[in-house]
Amino acid sequence: MIFKSEIVFVKLLFPLSLGIILGYHFQHQQLFRILLYVLCSLIFLAATIHIYYKKLKGWKFKKNIASLYYLLFFCLGFYLTLAHTDFLRSDYFGHKNYPHLKGWISSEPHQNHEILRFELSISKGFLNKKSEHCSGKLLIALKLDSLKPIKLNYGDELIISANYLPVEPPYNPGEFNFKQWLAAKNIYHQSFIKQEELVKTNQNQGNSLVKYALTLRQKLVDVYRKLIHNDEAFAVASTLILGYRADLSKETLAAYSKTGTIHALSVSGMHVGLIYIMLNWCLSFLNRKKLGKILKTLIICSLIWYYALLTGFSPSVLRSAIMITIFIFAKQLNRGNNSYNVLAFTAFILLVFNPFLIWDVGFQLSFLAVFGLVYFQPKIYKWLYFKSTWVDKLWSTTAMSLAAQLATLPLSIYYFHQFPIYFIISNLFILIPITLLMYSGIALLVLRIYFVAPAFEWLINFTNNGLKWISELPYAGITEIWLNQWQLTLMILLIATLSIGFSNYKKNYLFVGFLSWLILQSSLSFQKINSTKQSEALFFSLRKNYAAAFISGNSCVLITDLSQDDRNYEFFVKPALDQKHIDSIKFVKWEDEFKAPNLIKQNQQLMSMGKRFLLLDETLNGQKIVNQPSFDFIWAHNSPKQKIELLSKEISFKALIIDASNKDYLISKFELQANLLNLPVHILKKQPAIMLNQK
Repeated sequence: MIFKSEIVFVKLLFPLSLGIILGYHFQHQQLFRILLYVLCSLIFLAATIHIYYKKLKGWKFKKNIASLYYLLFFCLGFYLTLAHTDFLRSDYFGHKNYPHLKGWISSEPHQNHEILRFELSISKGFLNKKSEHCSGKLLIALKLDSLKPIKLNYGDELIISANYLPVEPPYNPGEFNFKQWLAAKNIYHQSFIKQEELVKTNQNQGNSLVKYALTLRQKLVDVYRKLIHNDEAFAVASTLILGYRADLSKETLAAYSKTGTIHALSVSGMHVGLIYIMLNWCLSFLNRKKLGKILKTLIICSLIWYYALLTGFSPSVLRSAIMITIFIFAKQLNRGNNSYNVLAFTAFILLVFNPFLIWDVGFQLSFLAVFGLVYFQPKIYKWLYFKSTWVDKLWSTTAMSLAAQLATLPLSIYYFHQFPIYFIISNLFILIPITLLMYSGIALLVLRIYFVAPAFEWLINFTNNGLKWISELPYAGITEIWLNQWQLTLMILLIATLSIGFSNYKKNYLFVGFLSWLILQSSLSFQKINSTKQSEALFFSLRKNYAAAFISGNSCVLITDLSQDDRNYEFFVKPALDQKHIDSIKFVKWEDEFKAPNLIKQNQQLMSMGKRFLLLDETLNGQKIVNQPSFDFIWAHNSPKQKIELLSKEISFKALIIDASNKDYLISKFELQANLLNLPVHILKKQPAIMLNQK
């Protein structure tokens, strides 16, 4: 039985979270001032009630007072969100067009080929030869000089040419929402600059503790670089032990993702837990005396927080560090602690510190995983009983894996669109290797036991190869699962109601659970059946390339200059095709002649499902298009030298499509000409993709 007083933070977390969510979606400067007055009034009223509780006989109005506190924390969440939103500030740099900006690097720079990416915290803007105080963060993509690249670190102060632009929204169906992801990090503008447009001053800014941690971590990463010869093993070691975002290969990332063990590559509660177990065992000799126990507690907490610092204070590590700290002190003080309240208190503290963490996927999944361990694991463990100690421990570990997977299942499918079938096998497989890797990896760095480096590297390769083998087994995972928000809600409702119904034998919950399952299954089945009947054309919005998918059922012809291995295909095109359950793709280039039952492409023309396209490119320059049938669309490609006005006199067409292979000045020219003729024009660059229903 959980007493209400034991879950006070559980009760307060809900109104706080609701306030944060609404505050994020209703960001307005006027609301900020109103909320400040409302919040101050509520705090004053709550303090007055607390002081005069006996005189007012507050116990008679418990529900009203509780409602007051819920409203107070709702307003607090709303206010904290608005206060945390940089672009609401009057001095936010994005409100003006500054030709130059000064700021300091507030994130660890990461290099990919000749591009260096980092966050710049703006401190000053220069306008009309005057400097003004500014605030906000800017995402920088810096093209390095190939001959003499500049070396940049956290805290370095820079002056840059400020050609910044708002972060663009997703333009294609299923595309990753980069704008929303950056907004959750309080970044709303980005800039691409060359090295010569940057000046590095001699000043150092930022948090000295963070700078020390990043510098030390880089030294430790360099130790791994010297000791580990295999690049993939080095990347895994740096990511696993230190949380250093090294360049892991697609094959390794896919193996960990498909087997449900991707959590092992992000420093999280499991890693902190292993460190706690090791420290608790190593310092067990201090348990003999009371003073020794206090010293042990302080040492363990200090080292855990030092490790959290080295890993960059990721949400999962912060959650684990706070929870373990509370657990240790509660144990030391011989105080009982409710697991749900500790979990809620941890989330409460982190959200007050940074309300935007509520949108962080790692934050969400780590808290759900711990909730699963607290709520589901004891119930699952009771399903089976084994007399053998070793078999019982194996079943206990399996129950933990099942509990964490069940709690995170809806969000994992919603975000990653896949479900690993062999997650129990793979998690049991990595249990011992990951433990050994954590301890031996730390021993390499702390104790300088370099002779274990070959064994350390071999164990990493063994783990990687084992997971790759599991990921290649038949039916290793269900992929391309796309849920909308209503289906996500139904899945959460399904798991919640069935778990409560079976645990407490409540028929009403079971009925709601099975009803949710029926609606969810019907919805997914309808989508699957509907995909076999789809007939449409999807023109993708790209940066420099072109891609158009002519879809018929579960197959499509993709006219594009991209390949399956191209990053632009994987980022912009593939998600939309996966979302539409396309399982057969025929790649066709612009210059290729092609015939299929539902598509004919020849002689600069394309016909599909009754719609006719004129493929206008440079091969038609200077040619008159006569004696041609009317077209539904003209598809302008690769900067043809034609005038839309003259084309409209030669042929009949209904609309103009301009892909991103055209030069920018010609795109603007074609758009202007089409507008003068009152012709619909679709530009496939920095504008949404277009969908043509072909029936």
